[in-house]
Amino acid sequence: MAHDVRGLLSPSLAELAPGDEGAVITSVGTYALAVPLPQTLSDATAQLTAWTVPVVEIRTADGRVGTGISGVHCGAELLTQVIDNYYAPALLGASSEDILGTWKRLYWLPTHWIGRAGPVHMALSMVDIALWDLAAQRAGLPLWRLLGGAAGPIETYNTDGGWLNLSVAELTRDLGSLVDRGWQRVKVKVGKANWREDAARVRAARQAVGSDITLMCDANQRWDFSTANRMLPVLAEVGMDWFEEPVHADDITAHRRLQAARPVDIAAGESLYSYQAFANFLAARALRVIQVDVTRVGGVTEWMQVAQHAAAEGLRVVPHAGDMMQVHQHLAGTFLSETTPLLEFIPWTQDAFVHRSVVVDGYAERPQAPGASTAIAPAARSRWQIKGIGATVSAQGPTP
Repeated sequence: MAHDVRGLLSPSLAELAPGDEGAVITSVGTYALAVPLPQTLSDATAQLTAWTVPVVEIRTADGRVGTGISGVHCGAELLTQVIDNYYAPALLGASSEDILGTWKRLYWLPTHWIGRAGPVHMALSMVDIALWDLAAQRAGLPLWRLLGGAAGPIETYNTDGGWLNLSVAELTRDLGSLVDRGWQRVKVKVGKANWREDAARVRAARQAVGSDITLMCDANQRWDFSTANRMLPVLAEVGMDWFEEPVHADDITAHRRLQAARPVDIAAGESLYSYQAFANFLAARALRVIQVDVTRVGGVTEWMQVAQHAAAEGLRVVPHAGDMMQVHQHLAGTFLSETTPLLEFIPWTQDAFVHRSVVVDGYAERPQAPGASTAIAPAARSRWQIKGIGATVSAQGPTP
């Protein structure tokens, strides 16, 4: 059931600037797709048979549709319910061009007290992405160009060959295949119950790809400080570029102590949901690789704030691919930095979108179509939409 949570800062139609009539939000619709994976894959915390893509579509009076997306293992209905019941009533009749004002207004709804992270904040991200998609469409530009990004292709690293459920033989075969297809950077999952198995895996991975390929690893928060600290010499031995989410995502002290050991850069960010959380990690000098995810923080608006702060500190900004790269291919390289832009590539949801990502020899081509590359292909919705999730809210009220 929708709630009247418009808030004091919501402009009325009469308050919109002249010429804004076409940008008025007339309806907000949500749904979710379960895109099946070619095979079951596992990291240290989850086993996946599909990747779920929650979707919001924001329609404006001029007939445009802005699409916002997220990416989750489960709980897509939690994100869509936040939008249907709380955000949509606060969006109807407002201007889609007031992106920052809308962000602040939604953030400080009563939902703020039950979710400054997790589904509530991820739902805000979906709305924010949709508004930026609309802004880029209205400008007739791809989002990266609207944000002032450089036109060149962006190097990617591939995560899709290093899953934890693969045997060592399968791991080395898949990593070798990625290198043969042009990737110079690949990532391996770690986090076995016995850290010695992980030591053997990363040594085998290094032997398989050779000394010239950049190798990263990701423990998905599986280890405590002692185990992670024990693995650091092994990771240094194999020339590991970074060590991702070695311990619990909120443990700033453990991250700081591991980073102070210095042999390997510590990476994290996919489980941090706000600019303030990132600022605390940066102030503690706990990370060198900032993996801010546009679907976890509050969309493009907050992502840019985190990225600019981290880049000003001389840190690498390498987004986590909760969006499967669709939005991040626009965001990488849109802020001043001394480091080369880099993206995580996972190909699971390419068939879900009207505009697929284009990666050649490990480099992502900049999209050329206006918008944020988030529009869902009608055939994908027909095939993969999850029944019973989502609604459409308009001035006439919600409909399933």
